[in-house]
Amino acid sequence: MNFFKRTTHIKAAFLGLFSLLLSSVASAGSHPNLVITIDDVKLMRQAIKGEGQFATAYNDLKAQVDEQIKQPITVPVPKDGGGGYTHERHKKNYQVMYNAGIIYQLSEDDKYADYVRDMLLEYAALYPTLDVHPKRKVKSQNPGKLFWQSLNEAMWLVYTIQAYDLIYDSLSAAQVKVIEDDLIRPVSLFTSEGQPSTFNKVHNHGTWATAGVGMAGYVLDEPEWVEKSLYDLDKSGKGGFIKQLEMLFSPQGYYNEGPYYQRFALLPFVTFAKAIENNEPQRNIFEYRDGVLLKAIDTTIQLSYNGLFFPINDAIKSKGIDTIELVHGVTAAYGLTNDTGYLDIAKKQNQTILSGDGLKVAQALDNQMQTPYEFRSVAFGDGNDGKQGALVVMRTQVGGDQAVLFKPAAQGLGHGHFDKLTWQFYDRGNEIVSDYGAARFLNVEAKFGGRYLPENETYAKHTVAHNTVVVDETSHFNANVKVGNNNHPTLNYFTTNEFGTVANGSISSAYKNVELERTLALINLPELDSTITLDIFNANAKTKHQFDLPLHYKGQLIDTSFDLKANASQLSALGSNNGYQHLWLKAQATPQNGLAKVTWLNDNGRFYTQTSLVSGDEEFLFTQIGANDPHFNLRNENGFIRRVEDQKQHTFVSILEPHGEYNPSKEYTLEAVSRVSAANYIEQGNLLLVHLIIKNKAYLVAINKAHSKASNTFTFKNKSFTLNDRLGVYALKNN
Repeated sequence: MNFFKRTTHIKAAFLGLFSLLLSSVASAGSHPNLVITIDDVKLMRQAIKGEGQFATAYNDLKAQVDEQIKQPITVPVPKDGGGGYTHERHKKNYQVMYNAGIIYQLSEDDKYADYVRDMLLEYAALYPTLDVHPKRKVKSQNPGKLFWQSLNEAMWLVYTIQAYDLIYDSLSAAQVKVIEDDLIRPVSLFTSEGQPSTFNKVHNHGTWATAGVGMAGYVLDEPEWVEKSLYDLDKSGKGGFIKQLEMLFSPQGYYNEGPYYQRFALLPFVTFAKAIENNEPQRNIFEYRDGVLLKAIDTTIQLSYNGLFFPINDAIKSKGIDTIELVHGVTAAYGLTNDTGYLDIAKKQNQTILSGDGLKVAQALDNQMQTPYEFRSVAFGDGNDGKQGALVVMRTQVGGDQAVLFKPAAQGLGHGHFDKLTWQFYDRGNEIVSDYGAARFLNVEAKFGGRYLPENETYAKHTVAHNTVVVDETSHFNANVKVGNNNHPTLNYFTTNEFGTVANGSISSAYKNVELERTLALINLPELDSTITLDIFNANAKTKHQFDLPLHYKGQLIDTSFDLKANASQLSALGSNNGYQHLWLKAQATPQNGLAKVTWLNDNGRFYTQTSLVSGDEEFLFTQIGANDPHFNLRNENGFIRRVEDQKQHTFVSILEPHGEYNPSKEYTLEAVSRVSAANYIEQGNLLLVHLIIKNKAYLVAINKAHSKASNTFTFKNKSFTLNDRLGVYALKNN
């Protein structure tokens, strides 16, 4: 090769490399670059030209945004707390900006970008004039400026930075400077450096803050913001998004605060993770901790029944799998895994996200690619190591879609309740044995500004509001959150097999010198196509105490097998504090030795009977919530408490039995009376044995309570049995 040709090749190679570098730089600075990318936009623009779910969702959202942008832009001076006008206006503003930004990208119509631009400029004029919010809660949390708490400020930023990213290329350099210098940068710095205790906190408030600031870092080309969002303001790794992934989720993806807050935290986790993946794929964020984020999405779905989340801790009971946070989560999960089970959930959610992953979901549903999502019996380990107790879900399809939630789980930080070893039961779509959840009317300003009601602290969090043992009318850990967070139950065993599911949990730190241990089993009864729930609760103490075991039920009391002494003309509160002051004592009884039955009818048209094995030393106290509630903040729900006094040890044994049907429309009633005619409880070495006769069929339930599942041979009524697993159910001849 002569010199000229060689020089020409070198120049061509250099120019090619230079062109590649320019292309790379342009790509790195291109917009949008967060959850939605340029490549996504190209595919989405093509999809809306045809038919199908994605095009329908686009047209529906476009029509909605068209109506919204006809209205004058309103950016009011903040003055109201949660649920108030200015609070809700600023929420609507960030939502319409985000939606309008998406419609702009897909339609390429400048009017949508202009609307977002004009609103951002209004905010840029307002924000520098603001002090902290006038309705701030001075002691309990950091305030925002646009909102009463910094959490809402961070949520505003998560949505607004995406809207800004989506319209960025439509803006002039002067407009970019004003919006960034007077709005995005001040909000990001206030949310991070101005609120270090929230930004560095390992908590859902910290997750929203780091997500918002981190995404702003990608859009504004501030890599230091991204690093601080990932690793704490001082980049020590003691806080930040990565620490939150390490500490807030168990290895199975269970979030320490429970499913309600797991759902809430999912959106910033998934949104920021998608932005990280699109900007820095080398971080492999969705593979971090063995894919803990994908596990968290799946776990959130698992922690639901009939579309609603199990309402433990500070939960609003109407929240379910159709919440927008989980819609985003399921969309991302399918986009990353192509698991067609997620499509089943997406179909139930009936919402399409306008994103690249949303397009994949919509097209897969158009082609009917969904397969049934499998709800399982699972023990979800709690704590970042998965060893701080567990939240146990038991499920069966025998006799109707049934679930038991058992909670030998950790405290759950400030949103946790003092309810160690509590349980709930669900059947045929409804809650049967219930948990109160949070005392709050979310965003209903007339009810305490939409915030948690005072009764959340005086009733809902207390142990008596749950279905677990209360010692001497004092709540677990003496209702001290710090103590609760430092102590947790132990899940001793969990097994699921053809006979059902059984779990055992215990705790010795809820009360001084008191050991609480509970065994719960959801049992399939062969030949009857029905189930029972077996509950064995042991309380052991060094000195004598009063032991109360409440059960809160949903439905109308139908019958008891014992006489009640009702307080028919005058009611009094059951106690003076720890939640007892909010319970009316409506009736009481002392059943004689044998079986004590309480039957109620649920709105699902089925009867439920709890059959308790009693020895004549238990008092039954029938209660209704509502005492000492002058503002009618509490729901008037019913329950009963089994009480023993002056005891060092007591074992509460009961069987919950679904039965019969009531149909007022067709005017018939079937099996309204409990079918359990006999029951006995026996401990034989390492075995717990329950013999019962139900509907004239005899059964023996055997549970191995030892730490190992070694084979056990035992005798019962002169017959030999072998238990090779943790749980066994044997059909006997009724003689």
